[in-house]
Parts: sequence; C-alpha cells; structure tokens
Amino acid sequence: MINLEVPKKAGALINQAYQAAAEVFRPISRKYDRAEHTYPTELDMFAALLDGLNSSGEGGAGAAGVRRSASEKEEKGNRNGANLNVVLGTIEMCWGDVGLLLSMPRQGLGNAAISSVATDEQLERFSGMWAAMAITEPGFGSDSAAVSTTARLDGDHYVLNGEKIFVTSGERADAVVVWATLDKSKGRAAIKSFVVEKGTPGFEVVRTEHKLGIRASDTAVLRFENCRVPRENLLGTPEIDTKKGFAGVMQTFDNTRPLVAAMAIGVARAALDETRRILTAAGVTIDYDRPANSQHAAAAEFLRLEADYESAYLLTLESAWMADNRQPNSLQASMAKAKAGRSVVEIALKCVELTGAYSEESLLEKWARDAKILDIFEGTQQIQQLIVARRILGKTSAELK
Repeated sequence: MINLEVPKKAGALINQAYQAAAEVFRPISRKYDRAEHTYPTELDMFAALLDGLNSSGEGGAGAAGVRRSASEKEEKGNRNGANLNVVLGTIEMCWGDVGLLLSMPRQGLGNAAISSVATDEQLERFSGMWAAMAITEPGFGSDSAAVSTTARLDGDHYVLNGEKIFVTSGERADAVVVWATLDKSKGRAAIKSFVVEKGTPGFEVVRTEHKLGIRASDTAVLRFENCRVPRENLLGTPEIDTKKGFAGVMQTFDNTRPLVAAMAIGVARAALDETRRILTAAGVTIDYDRPANSQHAAAAEFLRLEADYESAYLLTLESAWMADNRQPNSLQASMAKAKAGRSVVEIALKCVELTGAYSEESLLEKWARDAKILDIFEGTQQIQQLIVARRILGKTSAELK
C-alpha cells in the first residue's frame, strides 16, 4: 500500500484543524443533529479565528474554495499550495462533523465559485461574504446544463426568474451564487453565475428541508421572481462563448469536488477510528503483519475498509495537488469525488454493522446518515462515472449520455 506523507509545512494547519474538530465540533455534534434548523452559535467565534488563520496565509482549515493566481501560473517545479491545504484541513474538520463544517460562516460552496471564476475586483468586493451555491432546480438534478432559471439584462441590472432546491446554507448565508441562463437558445455556453445578496427584492427563501443527515446544516428552497441583480454581480465575463461552452461555470466543480471528496474522507476516517476503538475494546486484534484471511473476520473486514479509504484519500490528494501545479484536474476531481462518495457510504454502514452501533449512543449512527449526501451533492455517483468515461474515451456529452 502506498502511503504518501503530508507536506511538513502543512503540519501546523492539520494540527489546528484537528484540535478544532475535536474540541469544538465533536462536543456539539449530536446536539445540533437533534436540533435541526438551529444555528450553531458556537461557530461564530470559531469562524473569526479561521478568518485570522486564512488571512495569515496559512489558510485551509475551512471549506472555502481556492484561486489560481498569476504568480502561481508562472512558478516552475512542484508545489503544495492552497488547494492541498484546503483539502487537508477539510478532512480534519469533517472528522469532527461534516454538517457543522457546512454551517461555517464564510465557508460556503458559493465561496468556492467566487474564488474560481470571479474577477479580481469581484473577489475583493465579495471578500468576507458567506455565499451559498444554487444550481439544482425542481426540473433537474445532476444535469447542470439543464438550468432553466433565466437572467435578462435590463439596464444596469439582470432580472432573475426561477426556483432552486437543495441549497446548502441557503437560509443562513449572506448571499447565494445562482446559476442562470442568459439565452436558452444558446445552450450551455449561456449559463452564468450571479451573486445575489440576501434582502434583494424578489429573492425569497421558501422553506428549509428536514433531512436524513448533515442536520446541523440548513438546506433551503429558494425562489427568484423578477429579482434585480446589479450587472456587476455576474461572476466573470458576460460574453457568451459557444466555443468555450460550459467551461466557465464548470470550473467551479474542479475546486469543489475535491472538497466534497475530502469531506467524505473525513467522515470515513472518523468511522474507522471509532470502529477500531470498539473492536480493540472487544478483544479483536487488527494485525497488519498477517494476511487478512488468517485473522478474525471483523479484523479482515476492517482491513478491507481501510484499504478502500486509503485509495479514496490518495485520489483526493492527487486532484488537489494537480490544481496546485496548474494541471487540468477535471478527470481526477471526478474520480476522487466518485470514489470517496461511494467509499464513505459503504465504510460508515459496515462500521455500524461491525460494531452494532445502531442507536444514538454512538456517533457511528449519525455518520452513517451523514455519509449518503457526500455521494450525492456536487454531482451524483452516476454523473461522476459518466464524466470519467467521457474524459477517458474522448467523448463529448452529446456522444456519451
């Protein structure tokens, strides 16, 4: 088994993130799982500490996205940078609680979208804002190109009309990054993302959902009815480039899919750590120097799950490392998301099975519920496999559906 060491310079970050997960997230994890839709006020002070960490240049403990700067593009040689730091920090934090990480102020998935495609002026203007991301609609799930929310230019504003569902932090965030089409007749190339701030007339939070897992995080249904958004809130360029197609907004996923994979890895490791503790207490020895088939059945199963975890972990680090080194990582981001999403579900459920932890006395029960969303949002398992197949076979979306 290959075991890549974490860069030494990331050690302090990982330790800080782990301490936060253990001392802040774990103690309140079950409390906010039970108190769904109650905002975790303990996160306010913690978010302020994270802001200081990120501004110091040691960022990575939160879920915010990263940006590839001009200086990075000019660098030569291998580097371990912001993408890898964010992934490593996210793993540690989700070892504590993935729902609470998703509830962190200014760490929303919309922040990753802003980091990915905003201009330098927009990046500065939206600095410090907590942004959710709204893509899915009642009429479609994983096919992001099917966006039907419209954005019509009217003077100095775009007028948005449509409805979005399953918006993480949609109620609590300061703003929402909304995907809308400028011209449906021009297909995917006309889909752009807009920053819509809370309180904008025509923007309504319809309801929040009751969910299977990640209950600490709010998930909202949003409606836009003749919602006027300043034209300068369109992220990136308003030009419709049919040659570039969907690449502009889809660049967001190259950043967020490794983050979701990292969330899955954090939950999977939490489940494995707890299962190891329970098995050890029960007298089951896990021996890495003996073949699995010569050990206790529970130990053999644990070793199989751990190997599955390691493969997902390495794929995720690879996708983040490629981004840091200015290499196209769309294929690897989808591979990491697919593998980690599938693995965390199996690992969490098997850990419940191995330990019998089916009640709320154990966090394993909670992690088994939290795990499933990590295989769904930011593109389902099936969509990731489709993207991987297209990349490997050199097929377009029209050629391979």
